Amino acid sequence: MIWVARRIGLSLLLIWVVASIVFLAIRLVPGDPAELLLSQGGVAPDPAAVSDLRHQLGLDLPLLDQYRHDMTALLTGDLGRSMEDDTPVAGEIMQRLPRTLELLAAACLIAIALGLPGGLAAALRPGSLFDRAAGVATAVLLAVPVFVLGTLLVLLFAQQLRWVPAGGYVPWSSPLRHLAALAMPALTIGAGLACAVFRMSRAAVREVAVRDYVRTARAKGLAPRQVLLHHILRNALMPVVTVLALQLGSLLGGTVLVEYVFNYPGLSGLLVQAVSARDYPEVVGVILVSSVLFVGLNLLVDILYAVLDPRVRA
Repeated sequence: MIWVARRIGLSLLLIWVVASIVFLAIRLVPGDPAELLLSQGGVAPDPAAVSDLRHQLGLDLPLLDQYRHDMTALLTGDLGRSMEDDTPVAGEIMQRLPRTLELLAAACLIAIALGLPGGLAAALRPGSLFDRAAGVATAVLLAVPVFVLGTLLVLLFAQQLRWVPAGGYVPWSSPLRHLAALAMPALTIGAGLACAVFRMSRAAVREVAVRDYVRTARAKGLAPRQVLLHHILRNALMPVVTVLALQLGSLLGGTVLVEYVFNYPGLSGLLVQAVSARDYPEVVGVILVSSVLFVGLNLLVDILYAVLDPRVRA
């Protein structure tokens, strides 16, 4: 418990550092954010409107007072109000965040379901037909950009076969339609993730399978299944978890293209919309929430490390 509390403390410290960097980056870059937000088509905005917007955003206060105000607001979950429709930014983010998390969770399940058993099978039979075919397939999938793969899936499953809708979002009130709308964007993200899991699990299992403790377990007469589950697979999961966590962290910012292709109303779509509208509070809010998610994901991975390998706790 002390180890977990220490990791949580370090994660909170990292979140504070990220929030401070975002605060300084917005205010210390050249140019006036209020003037930039009001500039349209290269026409200089009205000075009175710039002054009002600076006051609305708190940019007319001393820098230290701005920092204190922003950090206090973050502690209460206040991310400001949208400049486009004056709605709370936190409310808009909380409405879209579960959709992006659901999309990433579905992609992760697809990656684990396809990549881990495939990597294990390929590692246990190196050089087999399956091993060679899977290696070629993963190389091809890794080379295909997500927007190309998403477009191909739309053409095949939505336009030609008409199995699933071409895009959009359906609430959970219609479970089957909801899962059908979620399937293709999740598969688009999960395909590349499955390739990474396949390659890492294959390499890790082959490396662990020749360790001395595995040969000792086999020499003691343990059943092959017990050796595989308790001695090989558990120790091979550490690098797989690392790759999966790093890939998921990068996918937090990489879902923009997928959500655009499938017209999926997630957090990345909100970021694109906020940037297009020059909605400063929404842009900052999405960046901060994404950073918190990334830090939280790494915290979960650290805790999972300790579960898989007790030496980490020491």
